[in-house]
Amino acid sequence: QVQLVESGGGLVQNGDSLRLSCLASGRTFSSYNVGWFRQIPGKARQLVARITWSSTAIFADAVKGRFTISRDNAKNMVYLQMNSLKPEDTALYYCAADQTPYLHLWQETEYPYWGQGTQVTVSS
Repeated sequence: QVQLVESGGGLVQNGDSLRLSCLASGRTFSSYNVGWFRQIPGKARQLVARITWSSTAIFADAVKGRFTISRDNAKNMVYLQMNSLKPEDTALYYCAADQTPYLHLWQETEYPYWGQGTQVTVSS
């Protein structure tokens, strides 16, 4: 089992950058895949980026070319670097983890472990 804590959210302006961090507990973190989701009020969580245990990554079309995802297993950390932020990126961002063998895991119901979320607000 793994526990996740997000940090790094905040209020930024259109075009700014922000890096979110996801700190995981547990000595087997390197075997987990991690996804970053975001949620706006009244909507389901949507995957924006995912990195597998082997550091293969996928991105939602809305963030391709602007967001990157990376991990540092020695620190039990996964990062979401968000560049060229837009007001439509405003959301509550969550990291989530799983141990499936699949790269394309887009549905929030597929992830058993979740953090509490960190708010990102992009002003226009």
